[in-house]
Amino acid sequence: MGGAVVDDGPTGVKAPDGGWGWAVLFGCFVITGFSYAFPKAVSVFFKGLMQEFGIGYSDTAWISSILLAMLYGTGPLCSVCVNRFGCRPVMLVGGLFASLGMVASSFCRSIIQVYLTTGVITGLGLALNFQPSLIMLNRYFSKRRPMANGLAAAGSPVFLCALSPLGQLLQDHYGWRGGFLILGGLLLNCCVCAALMRPLVAVAQPGGGSGPQRPSRHLLDLSVFRDRGFVLYAVAASVMVLGLFVPPVFVVSYAKDLGVPDTKAAFLLTILGFIDIFARPAAGFVAGLGKVRPYSVYLFSFSMFFNGLADLAGSTAGDYGGLVVFCIFFGISYGMVGALQFEVLMAIVGTHKFSSAIGLVLLMEAVAVLIGPPSGGKLLDATHVYKYVFLLAGAEVVTSSLILLLGNFFCIRKRPKEPQPEAAATEEENLHKPPADAGVDSREVEHFLKAEPEKNGEVVHTPETSV
Repeated sequence: MGGAVVDDGPTGVKAPDGGWGWAVLFGCFVITGFSYAFPKAVSVFFKGLMQEFGIGYSDTAWISSILLAMLYGTGPLCSVCVNRFGCRPVMLVGGLFASLGMVASSFCRSIIQVYLTTGVITGLGLALNFQPSLIMLNRYFSKRRPMANGLAAAGSPVFLCALSPLGQLLQDHYGWRGGFLILGGLLLNCCVCAALMRPLVAVAQPGGGSGPQRPSRHLLDLSVFRDRGFVLYAVAASVMVLGLFVPPVFVVSYAKDLGVPDTKAAFLLTILGFIDIFARPAAGFVAGLGKVRPYSVYLFSFSMFFNGLADLAGSTAGDYGGLVVFCIFFGISYGMVGALQFEVLMAIVGTHKFSSAIGLVLLMEAVAVLIGPPSGGKLLDATHVYKYVFLLAGAEVVTSSLILLLGNFFCIRKRPKEPQPEAAATEEENLHKPPADAGVDSREVEHFLKAEPEKNGEVVHTPETSV
């Protein structure tokens, strides 16, 4: 890959862990909400599209599928753009694309045109906002990063609870064309969030030093595949996504199949989303505790195992009450996974490789996103039993947790420990420190100072946190 100087935050600049970082966190909260909730929220317009174009539900469902595919599948493209132009410019362009796609779709005359505008253009715009916002959050928070990730991840259930009723209201009053036009204007708020992503600036060092410098790196850093921790994470996350999104897709139909009225069945998703809102910040807070944070990868493994176990238990539900209990526990585990997934990736690869790592992981997950729900649908068509769909999803998520847990325990944990920077500094001081009882001649001191010039602006590189 060709080399290029990237907008990757000056090396050695300490994360503020507050200050303007709270504005960045708010922007990331909004972007995460739009990115994850929008593909689900547009489903309220499907009935109007079906009547307009004379198509079936499977045809309209491709809109959400294309949106998700663009959000995940364009990860490497987003990484290249961020590493070449910086986070803020990419997000500004992404916000314009997201809005333009929805506005253009309100004038479409065929479903194919809707696929291209709402699916491809708006999906690309959301992708160009989502990934850079996480990168900026990683730069602004270090000690409080788990909590910040949890709060930002809460944007998904909050916006889902807000956009779905809003979309239905717009559909009832203005039709799908007017609704798409208004949502296009609403997506311009992504540009406002982009303006909040102020790059960190290195403070000039006294004595004429220029301060920390930005590192020169490739547009897409494929060296992350040399990290065993990253490879394990990518494989585990891809397997997890195969089953993670299946239960929310089928739980309402599962309830209707048990004879539950439509309104009560739809309320199951409200329960799940409400629990999810509180589970994500809570999981981020717990992961940020001093005694817990070094073991965040194990907490992430537990959250995946918990989610898979909830799926397996949900397959035994025989009435509405059982599905309510399932949604409660699924919401807790789903929130934990959502709050920890990118926090753990940040801890594995470090700040300077995160922009490339997240793009590659999202690309791998894109394949799983396109396979997971359709495979569950085919299984349902073949058996007409929802129990098997939940069993399959649970088995996939439990398998992913075991891959990450056992792989980390046997392959990563036994890696030789690197010397801590504090210990290395202390050892270096002891080497240069003269014995306490030895006299020091002034000429020797002067000679030593001339031989060891001041290191203004030099950055002490610490090893990145590994799994």
